[in-house]
Amino acid sequence: MKKLILAVVSAALVPGAGSAQDVEAGRKEFAALCAGCHGVDGGGGEYGPNIVDMRRFGPRWARDVADVIKDGIEDSGMPAFPLPQAQIDSLAAFVHSLRAPAAEHPAPGNASAGERYFFGSGGCSNCHMVNGRGGNLGPDLSNIGGQRRLGQITQALRNPGANTTPGYRLVSIRMRDGSAVRGLVKNESNFDLQLQTLDGGLRLLEREQIAEETRETAPLMPPAKGTDEELRDVVAYLSRLAKDNSAPLEGAASSGNGAAFAAIADPKPGEWPTYNGNLSGNRYSPLRDINTENVAHLAPKWMFPIANSRRLEVTPVVVDGVMFVTTANEVYALDARSGRQIWHYARPLTKGVIGDAASAINRGVAVLGERLFLATDNAHLIALDRTTGHLLWDAEIADYRKGYGATSAPLVVNDLVLTGTSGGDEGARGFVAAFNAATGKRVWQFWTMPAPGEPGSETWVGRAIEHGCVTGWLTGTYDPELNLTYWGTGNPHPVEAGQAREGANLYTCTIVALNADTGKLVWYFQPTPHDTHDWDAVQTPVLFDGEFEGKPRKMLAQASRSGMFFLLDRTNGQSLLHSSYVKTDWVAGYDEKGQPIPRKETEPAPNGALAFPAAVGGTNYMAPSFDPDTGLFFVNGWESEGIFYVTMMGKTAEGWGGRDFLLLSTPYLKAIDYRTGKVRWERNMSGGEKSGWPNILTTAGHLLFTADSAGQVLALDPATGKVLWRTYTGGTATMAPMTYELDGKQYVITPADGVVYAWTLPAR
Repeated sequence: MKKLILAVVSAALVPGAGSAQDVEAGRKEFAALCAGCHGVDGGGGEYGPNIVDMRRFGPRWARDVADVIKDGIEDSGMPAFPLPQAQIDSLAAFVHSLRAPAAEHPAPGNASAGERYFFGSGGCSNCHMVNGRGGNLGPDLSNIGGQRRLGQITQALRNPGANTTPGYRLVSIRMRDGSAVRGLVKNESNFDLQLQTLDGGLRLLEREQIAEETRETAPLMPPAKGTDEELRDVVAYLSRLAKDNSAPLEGAASSGNGAAFAAIADPKPGEWPTYNGNLSGNRYSPLRDINTENVAHLAPKWMFPIANSRRLEVTPVVVDGVMFVTTANEVYALDARSGRQIWHYARPLTKGVIGDAASAINRGVAVLGERLFLATDNAHLIALDRTTGHLLWDAEIADYRKGYGATSAPLVVNDLVLTGTSGGDEGARGFVAAFNAATGKRVWQFWTMPAPGEPGSETWVGRAIEHGCVTGWLTGTYDPELNLTYWGTGNPHPVEAGQAREGANLYTCTIVALNADTGKLVWYFQPTPHDTHDWDAVQTPVLFDGEFEGKPRKMLAQASRSGMFFLLDRTNGQSLLHSSYVKTDWVAGYDEKGQPIPRKETEPAPNGALAFPAAVGGTNYMAPSFDPDTGLFFVNGWESEGIFYVTMMGKTAEGWGGRDFLLLSTPYLKAIDYRTGKVRWERNMSGGEKSGWPNILTTAGHLLFTADSAGQVLALDPATGKVLWRTYTGGTATMAPMTYELDGKQYVITPADGVVYAWTLPAR
């Protein structure tokens, strides 16, 4: 073993600390002059202290160490060594190599053989993960060479219990009901304990449930077994592991996700396993414990502030008692009973990202089995281990240097993860793409903007088709029976100079129905043909079944940004009904498909043109809700008027091509009868200086949760709009309410500003 250790700590070139020859010469000098006191690896000996971790030497630079060797340390027992300068420099170079991360000076040996040992006979991968491969009981070692020194890696192999990493201490527990559980303590307090069981799952325990705890002194990891050569090689492998977040990372194939997807397609009543609660996008929960009779007693249960978050737009996801909350490039896993953090994944915000993605917002995750999926600000899709937050794979959706970004929650469909991008206003050509959930490989891609010569390109007259746009920047929906996924798309460019792009400009401001297996277009419907007002149609395509004009129908409803409500047959895209839910004056009529025909008088003009609604739209990215109990479709938005100018005339207009100004805007909540398209009731949601763009939640408890522009969180009667409960969180109302149930108790979540608030009924 001594021979092994001496081999491990020998190093290659260390920047700023001498050549490889210096390090090797210093190793020999250290063994002869210093190891007797400080140990062969500098970790401390019988007569001398640990010189790798000692803080008294100050910064980890070779020059500081050289001074200590030359001058000694008075009154410490460390004598001066009046050696030739070349010898001192070699010793300093070697000591520096002991202190530096292993990846700066990888250990000698056959790293390829070490990798085979790690994933084979060594059994290391049974517990540890490297680049998405392996188990989740031990720390992720993908960056071990960048985080640990060679001496630390070696010590962990030969004596795992010497320095147990927090979160990996072993405990055996006897529960009050007589059952037993054994696992790793991830977090704990006087009142609860978060345990990762040895099968890789999570147990979130209350202290009052526990009868006895036994803290085990022996670590779960045994000392490494193998020949000196095998251990040398595995250290060589581990010392070279340094994570590069810019590089794609491919995952490992799995045996399938049928059962896991079934839990998403038909979720348990108490769970909220996807962005909209279910794949239909209706944001309706069957929970009814909180209802009209008791909602007035709703009280705070817990709150979780997220540091440095300017604005939360996330809809939390709850699966198996764990809540997942996001901001840009970050995921927090919380105990949904208490709000206590379980784990936190983060990567730095990307420099150079532009557009919406630069505002550091994120709307949530998708879940499938033991995987969690997040779109990052630089248009990557990543998969995390749901229990630990370890990175499993990293796939580039698109090149952020071309204007792409990502802010929306992905959508899981069978064994695929679907996502669009942001960046249409920055010139990014839009698409919806599907990735294999196990490996991160791209399976299909549908371009929402055709290239010249492709179907749909004939609806672009002029050079504007050469400019990218039409991104699908909000989460779509899915019908498992039809195997169709539905996505809304963004606006064209130049936005307000329509003369540069005559025609309908497919597939801008369009609802597209795609085959979920192949991404092939099945049908489309365009809520805003030839848009010149920035009225994209990315709003949620909500799916539901019901009667229409006396016949059962599979329907899709969208309250579009243009101020128009559309009801379609989702099997074929046939228009069933269209109406305005706010004041509109831009529609001159409808074509044979039921699509609006724009009125020329409202088109942007050099001297300005008035139009209802303004560019902000009748609604925007705020998620609506459909309540099957009342048959009402609820949407937050504005009654607004704007003035629109075109500033670039001719066929070569670029960029925005014009300007628009908001003249008036009043926030409203609208309740639309899907059978008639008429607004059954509406509520003025103004009342303060704060602004807010809140989502909507409805429940079987005959409740509607949302917020007004003054920051009041509200519970309403969905049939009438009457306020049944309200509270003020002190923040803006850009929030996404959702609900779930644990241990027989229903919770309502209302994120606002940078805080997640949980509400429930007092214990009875």
